[in-house]
Amino acid sequence: MNPAGVSGRVGGTMHSVSERFEFTGDELAPAYRAAVDAIEAGDLVVLPTDTVYGIAADAFKADAVQRLLDAKGRGRDMPPPVLISVVESLDALATDISDDGRKLCEAFWPGPLTVICHAQASLMWDLGETQGTVALRVPDHENTRELLSRTGPLAVSSANLSGQPAALDVYDAEAQLLDTVAVYLDGGVATGGQPSTIVDLTGEIPHIVRIGALTVQQIRDLVPTVTTDLEPDEKPTETTIEASEEETDDKPGDEKAADVRPAD
Repeated sequence: MNPAGVSGRVGGTMHSVSERFEFTGDELAPAYRAAVDAIEAGDLVVLPTDTVYGIAADAFKADAVQRLLDAKGRGRDMPPPVLISVVESLDALATDISDDGRKLCEAFWPGPLTVICHAQASLMWDLGETQGTVALRVPDHENTRELLSRTGPLAVSSANLSGQPAALDVYDAEAQLLDTVAVYLDGGVATGGQPSTIVDLTGEIPHIVRIGALTVQQIRDLVPTVTTDLEPDEKPTETTIEASEEETDDKPGDEKAADVRPAD
């Protein structure tokens, strides 16, 4: 464990001391314990993913999700996506998944694919103005998936202030978010760098609304009928990596799901 005090404040809940824990190697028990305790208390945790660093809150605690949005300086019109630990959790959170949509999830999870789905109506959560949808992803980061298995689904946005580049290491996240976060998990430098590719599954045919780490061709190799209004080689710029991603302010070519803006 390497506890680190972080000074200053950027809105949200103020913690007198934010703690940083090593999130690599074999001695992970203190990190898991601190992160689970923070999530259960409604506090925020910064964690690594396979794309960029994310800021996480309990998806089922409305005040915690609002704290996440406040920490980033975002409004409820930009709800965060939700990270889950296994593909089997898809049906517990989403409904009306087509065979092609399910095929994409089973092929690319864990990995840099975010899917926008119709949310289960029975879910007792408030992620913001989602218009009845939810953006889901299983990150390709073993330790973060283990944490998700202990906490349950987490609302996760890129670990940065709105308008700033997404953090690729824990120190950049700390410099931006300061003491609005209770626990920082240091998993080294995020090696992915690119945000996830986003596919909208709310229509009859899967529709690519952002090209990220997965290319159009990779997705069409599996589901040839997938559509997109983007150029095949169009990649997110550094500013749109404010996504992992898992969070772009605008998703080019996407009118139907414009109220869901996933983070990585």
